[in-house]
Amino acid sequence: MKIMFGTARRCIDPQVPVSLAGYFNVRMWDHVLDDIEVRAIVFEKGAETAAILHFDLVCMPLYLCDALLEGIRKAGLTRFGRENVTMAAIHTHTAPEVRSRQKGFNPDYVPFLVRQATEALAEAAGNLHEGELFQGLTADSRFLFNRRFWMKNGQVKTNPGKLNGDIVRPEGEIDPEIPLLAVKADGKIKLLLSSIVNHSDTIGGTGVSADWPGFLRRIVEQELGPGSMVCPLIGAEGNINHFDVSSPEKQNSYAEAERLGRGYAGTVSKALADLEPVTGESLRPFSGTVVVPPREIPQEEIEEAKKTVALYPDEDIDSRTFTSEDLAKGVPAVLKYFASALLEKASNKENMRLYLTGIAFGSSFVLASLPSEPFTEIGLAVRKDIFAGKCCMITALANGTGTYTNESGYIPNAWNYGRGGYEDAPRSNPYSRTTASRILCKYREIASALEP
Repeated sequence: MKIMFGTARRCIDPQVPVSLAGYFNVRMWDHVLDDIEVRAIVFEKGAETAAILHFDLVCMPLYLCDALLEGIRKAGLTRFGRENVTMAAIHTHTAPEVRSRQKGFNPDYVPFLVRQATEALAEAAGNLHEGELFQGLTADSRFLFNRRFWMKNGQVKTNPGKLNGDIVRPEGEIDPEIPLLAVKADGKIKLLLSSIVNHSDTIGGTGVSADWPGFLRRIVEQELGPGSMVCPLIGAEGNINHFDVSSPEKQNSYAEAERLGRGYAGTVSKALADLEPVTGESLRPFSGTVVVPPREIPQEEIEEAKKTVALYPDEDIDSRTFTSEDLAKGVPAVLKYFASALLEKASNKENMRLYLTGIAFGSSFVLASLPSEPFTEIGLAVRKDIFAGKCCMITALANGTGTYTNESGYIPNAWNYGRGGYEDAPRSNPYSRTTASRILCKYREIASALEP
């Protein structure tokens, strides 16, 4: 399939004091391990135009998406709007905090982000040239694990710790498949998109980094040659990470990011020889909106949270790094933190709007976005059921997170609630329990409308 395409990138390393995002405590950045960036991609065929803005950030809050769209409008890029621009993040936990309600956020970083992204989009749109689309599908199951486990007490725990003798089995499945979309020009791959289902959280500390997706991108770009761009999209990874609980090996380091990045790069590179042409001749951007009520929180949970807040003394949660493993261990500071967040979420009565976008390439390939951090079964439903018969690539953490007061969150399956774990706690999940089914229902409508 022939198509016009353009690419550009800008560095988004912080230039102001700001915390790194992804944990419960403030971690002010103090050095750069590797550059983070925004990548802009524009596709055009006939009268249709679609774009992707892909950020080395932890998430895409709604206010940031709105600021980006306003920046695009002010720049006179009138072909682009919410209906045909997909804005997504790689979920690195070593990039600046962009959730405005979190401690350590610096609003001075936002105008810089908007400017860099807008400039990249303008450059990509102004530098279109012809290419040919190819697709592929590979798989790698070495580095991903369902991080929610049934325990001997009949409850589910997230990240229960390595070699924990109370683990019975994983709660859910994994998705090791890696869809690929490539654009070739002059016989060479100039643009490559991959979608991998895994968390980008291997490093910790106070150094800026794009984590393992950055290693994947840099390694494959070097192999493809000058002028190439690799865009490592993140799939539905809400209940997936890289920790192997059966191994005692430490898995929090920059070397671990490189191990995963190099491993995935090898798998992706090997699959490039087997790419096949995208069939059909159409480019169809699509979009839809899902209205989601706030999280349903029973009164007994609210009363229990009040007791927890009163029970534990105040503690400086920034005194050390806390993670979801500390929640599993019942660390008092984290229990109080989550209880306080539950009470805050219980006061929210505002419906949320989740924006779905994507692109149908010809008759054989679909790129579909999902908001926030959906569980992998939701991504599988979109890929394998709703768009069955096509190669479907998911980019999660896309297009905002519902409202200005709720800036991130997991989206579990309906059956995950009430079992335990980190992701269904109100602090981590402001959405109604019906959210997954509402998203899938909207995607069924979109898929039906795309049929000839």
